[in-house]
Amino acid sequence: MLIYLVISLILAVAPLLVRTERASNIISALFFLVQVASIVAIFVLKLHDSVMLSVFRADTMAVLFHILMTAVLGFTLIHSSSYLHAEQVTTRSYKTYYTLLMLLAVAITCVYYSDNVAMTWVFLEATTICSAGIIYHREFQQSLEATWKYIFVCSTGIAMAYLGILLLSTVAEHGALDYESLKTVIDNGNPLYLKVAFLLIVVGYSCKMEIFPLYTVGVDANYAAPAPASAFISTALVNAGFVSIMRIYTLYASATEVFAWARHVLILIGILSLAVGAMFLRRSNNYKRFLSYSTVENMGIVAIGMGIGGVALWAAVFHVVCHTLVKSSMFYQVGIVRHIYNSYSINRIGNYMNINRVGAIGVIVGTLVLLAFPPSPLFVSEIMIFTEIVTVGSWWLLIAMLILMCVVIYSIWSRTLRLGYHSNQDELHLSAVNRRLSYSAAILLVVAIVLGLWQPEVLKEAIDLIVNIE
Repeated sequence: MLIYLVISLILAVAPLLVRTERASNIISALFFLVQVASIVAIFVLKLHDSVMLSVFRADTMAVLFHILMTAVLGFTLIHSSSYLHAEQVTTRSYKTYYTLLMLLAVAITCVYYSDNVAMTWVFLEATTICSAGIIYHREFQQSLEATWKYIFVCSTGIAMAYLGILLLSTVAEHGALDYESLKTVIDNGNPLYLKVAFLLIVVGYSCKMEIFPLYTVGVDANYAAPAPASAFISTALVNAGFVSIMRIYTLYASATEVFAWARHVLILIGILSLAVGAMFLRRSNNYKRFLSYSTVENMGIVAIGMGIGGVALWAAVFHVVCHTLVKSSMFYQVGIVRHIYNSYSINRIGNYMNINRVGAIGVIVGTLVLLAFPPSPLFVSEIMIFTEIVTVGSWWLLIAMLILMCVVIYSIWSRTLRLGYHSNQDELHLSAVNRRLSYSAAILLVVAIVLGLWQPEVLKEAIDLIVNIE
């Protein structure tokens, strides 16, 4: 882990020291290879579940989400180069962007592997700093506003989580804040303190997972940041928030008196997130904000799955995995749309099917997968969640989810058809049509569809280990 951190940080800072954009691209490629090599090393050296540097553990959840992040990072680097050239940014801005993106990747990786509740908090705060620089990269008025809002709200949320960690530390023995040590003693804690701690931590981390109540900063961040970076923030960083909350969830499974209450909190947060997503999907007039509210909706479904437990918990983890592939693909496709129309406005752009057929098909198929139509993997996860809801007899929740999801389906599908076939009112830049980028974005979508048809045993076993909270 020490070798990984040293090499990754050196490579992340290196673009600031070179003179050309080509050199920055080479460095970023080396950084990607380091991510791949670190994952391979865990398997080759049999480091699975081993503790590193006293605060990191290479458990199944960390490795799985690191693999996902690395896959998304590779496509993000490819699309970023094309995006930045199309935006005609300065060399200095080009290099700064890559430095911030790589630093963000390191911070997110540290969140995944963190085995200490306090260090998870530290690394999540580090992601705020790195993300803020990326959000402001385009340097216009809305990005400045989004940057300050992101810093303020995320810092407030992280501060709330810190208060929760302080309350949680009251049960720690000898100041040990690693998850395994806390798990053995948490059932002895004061139930009131534990409930308040859980609420503060989940609400605080909601700014990263993009769920109610602090979801707004994620929406603004994705709107202001360059599209490839938005793909990374809306997947890898959201996953960091999920992993952080999932570790607290797993920890509280040992607190028998409080765990049922904690699960009800997650159900409430999930249904409110789903309601917010459905409401704003109807009102949004910007494709990037549109995809961001879709993330809020999907993470709401994940929170509900966590709250229901049982098979729904397995489905929640699977949902996050597949959402990573689908949502990143959609953001890449929307980035290409931006180059062609110089706009994200839903009401003004259209006729995409005749302008870039490959990209239009990618968007339409991606929408169908995002809406959980078979053979979407999200269909598999949502059916499993619905089945578990019926099993526990929570009919009100099932009805509420179905109504809200009907609104979501109508809102997303109508806007996708508008992009593909509605008349265009904005100026076109046909020279920006890049079918190779459209094909590359579709690769992640194809992988997601394959997972909808066939889930490899290695993935099933990995999720089984993650949700084994006994």
